[in-house]
Amino acid sequence: MAVKMRLKRMGQKKAPFYRIVVADSRSPRDGKFIEEVGYYDPNTDPSVIKFNEESAKKWLATGAQPTEKVSKLLKIAGIQ
Repeated sequence: MAVKMRLKRMGQKKAPFYRIVVADSRSPRDGKFIEEVGYYDPNTDPSVIKFNEESAKKWLATGAQPTEKVSKLLKIAGIQ
């Protein structure tokens, strides 16, 4: 089973915010997930990025692959 850290879209039409989740790569974007590890809101200025650092590090250590965007967010937050 390939596990990925990716964004789950939430919010209203034209006003999205995202939850950063750990999910099986075969599950749909907004579908079933294993654990929520963070939050990203691009609508505010500056953008809000929050991570549960312990949880994110644990999943990265166990082999979860972050998507391109999540990888950038992890670098901004200073986790990766």
